[in-house]
Amino acid sequence: MSTIIEILQERGLIEASTNQQIKEIAKQPLKVYCGFDPTADSLHLGNLVAMMGLAWFQRLGHTPVVVLGGATGMIGDPTDRSTERKLLDEETLKINLEGISKNFDRILKFDTQKNQPLILNNYDWFKSFTFIRFLRDFGKFFRMGPMLSKESVKKRLQSEDGMSYTEFAYQVLQGYDFLHLYETHGVTVQLGGSDQWGNITAGTELIRKVHATTCFGLTFPLLTKSDGQKFGKSETGAIWLSEEKLSVYDFYQYLIRVEDDDVIKLMRMLTFMDMEEIYQYAAAMKKEDYVPRTAQKKLALEVTSIVHGQAKTMEAIEITQNLAPGSQTKLDAVSLNELSKQLPNYEANFDETEKKKLVDLLVELQLLPSKSEARKLIKNGGVYINNEKVIDENCFIEQSYFIANHLMLLAIGKKKKVLIKFKSI
Repeated sequence: MSTIIEILQERGLIEASTNQQIKEIAKQPLKVYCGFDPTADSLHLGNLVAMMGLAWFQRLGHTPVVVLGGATGMIGDPTDRSTERKLLDEETLKINLEGISKNFDRILKFDTQKNQPLILNNYDWFKSFTFIRFLRDFGKFFRMGPMLSKESVKKRLQSEDGMSYTEFAYQVLQGYDFLHLYETHGVTVQLGGSDQWGNITAGTELIRKVHATTCFGLTFPLLTKSDGQKFGKSETGAIWLSEEKLSVYDFYQYLIRVEDDDVIKLMRMLTFMDMEEIYQYAAAMKKEDYVPRTAQKKLALEVTSIVHGQAKTMEAIEITQNLAPGSQTKLDAVSLNELSKQLPNYEANFDETEKKKLVDLLVELQLLPSKSEARKLIKNGGVYINNEKVIDENCFIEQSYFIANHLMLLAIGKKKKVLIKFKSI
């Protein structure tokens, strides 16, 4: 049977480790932690790499420990930042902490007794420290040379804005997190993105100095596209894991549209699919009879099921099929009201909209920036009303377009679909 390290390596989930001994150490049950700062009230697709790392450790018998940065979130990690983060107030931090903790409900298994996940908040151990005590007891273990040599620190020091002492001290706090978890919970491994290497080694060094023992760090590669850009962003913003911030339908749609060059990598990193099956998809994509987007559909099914559950994933697939341009699916008030939970909704006045030109409506609802672009898209066959292609650029909105007298489905291009709800004046 493959060890956890071998599995992670085969799936491309390990970029570096602080000590090669981890291959042997990991043959026995370990406690492994990863930290997540509450910079928003949801984690996003990029965070899923680290979450899957924890999930794989749990599947192989290890105990995952999630550390929510109630304290470090007040400071802000300078890693990968060109300017200082805006400090969050306590109420916002509380909301964010509650939001991101829910993202783990399906990723990790909480219904097990053997290696049940721990979710901790580092504010619980930092709140008792005074500034003088922390500097006296732990600041003495950190040398300025290594702290200044961190890549994230060097970049910021060379920038126009520089770096505040607040952000400079972040690595000390994260280093202490690891020491505290080692002393109180027996945690011996820290996981993180490749941009967290400096913070992770700060912790392993602190433990070595205080306890003369070796703990370990593993980093994952950042989730990037084949062109080097980060995954997890769309035209409308981040690909959030919380349904309240991004519908399951839109989450599924993002994955089903990833490029061929990226789909196999995402299968390895973001799913539990067997590697043999992934290799089969990779081979199939090179064949002449390969049906385009077959691999993307599998990827979207697997990842959406992991994040949102199978039932909601099936709903997203059904909606995708029903909203396909030219779909013969009968659209009625019941089905459209159900779709409205997953689609952007716009309201328009019934009396003012009837007899209005479609190009005017598209611009008024800010679905397209100008009438000329609206006409061009209609001419090119890119606008649908209730799954029917509009071919007349001078099309007027008619009573016959209103389903149940108050609903209309608009599709703008291949990606954007919205529901118009009409109301009487």
